Amino acid sequence: MTLLEVEDINGYYGESHIIQDVSMNVDDGEITALLGRNGAGKTSTLRCISGATPPDVRSGSIRFDGTDITNAPPEDIAVRGVSLVPEERRVFTDLTVAENLHLAETVRNKSNTWGRNLDFRDEGMSTEEIYEYFPRLDERRSQKAGTLSGGEQQMLAIARALHQSTDLLMLDEPYEGLAPQIIESVENAIRRISEDGTTILLVEQNAIAAMKIADRCYVLDRGTVVFEGDAETLRNDQETRDRYLGV
Repeated sequence: MTLLEVEDINGYYGESHIIQDVSMNVDDGEITALLGRNGAGKTSTLRCISGATPPDVRSGSIRFDGTDITNAPPEDIAVRGVSLVPEERRVFTDLTVAENLHLAETVRNKSNTWGRNLDFRDEGMSTEEIYEYFPRLDERRSQKAGTLSGGEQQMLAIARALHQSTDLLMLDEPYEGLAPQIIESVENAIRRISEDGTTILLVEQNAIAAMKIADRCYVLDRGTVVFEGDAETLRNDQETRDRYLGV
């Protein structure tokens, strides 16, 4: 079943046409990778899906689990089960690992978070379930997030998203700046999260690493989809890899 349907969206920063007729499907239970060079439009596509502005979606449609979420407020999209882990990670550096997770876990009153009544869903994973994915965080639960390594902060950012009721987990450059052994740890956690039923949309410039765990891949170039297909096809398509990914 298709969980996310993006159809011919066009996104703009002011008058700059950044996303051009992008269409993609993310199937329930799969890991889908969105690949491309810097500036290809990968992060902007995630922002369109999550409701963050800019860019502004001026045409096309985005449907999640059968519901049109095009240009919906980010909070409405989030409570439907879409979680975005941004490239910057944005952990609370002065709080401990446990405190960061507690903030994500706190049950929000329907009327006091954004001043609107929202249809909140059941809570996501428990802290102990999350520590099973990321035992390194369990070891550092009393450590301030600002003193963690880049890889540990990435794990914490993903862990916070899992505290929400998440059906679609969108990861923006989760491997950026990480050492190879840490990439392997994050990669293994992403695999387990997927195997346990969470659908994943992965934006990554490290195409080799992304293709290892992805079921399907899309490649963007200058805001346009130039490849779509299964990961194995892309691994074997050296011409496309050379031209658009440089690997």
